[in-house]
Amino acid sequence: MSVRHLLFTALLLAAPAFASTPVNINTADATALAQSLDGVGLAKAQAIVAWRDANGPFTSADQLAEVKGIGESLVERNRDAIQVEGGKATTKPRTAKAGKARKAAAVDDEG
Repeated sequence: MSVRHLLFTALLLAAPAFASTPVNINTADATALAQSLDGVGLAKAQAIVAWRDANGPFTSADQLAEVKGIGESLVERNRDAIQVEGGKATTKPRTAKAGKARKAAAVDDEG
């Protein structure tokens, strides 16, 4: 084999087998979800759409773990590609405790 052939083969093998593509989980159809998210086939993608139809739009990437067949590790693997609105990747949601603290601070400032 030539050096060029060996380099080409090495580059092919070094490329990741699967890569997530940014996708809005609130607007994408099952086919787009299956094509965009690593570890999500058509059945899981259809479950995502069914959950969305039954429960309304997702508010965070973490909410995907509520879908049967979708675990937290799958969410983490795809976190950078998961979008819920405005084409932005989601971050972990704030806790209710943090929200209450902000509201209490706002009331104190007005007081």
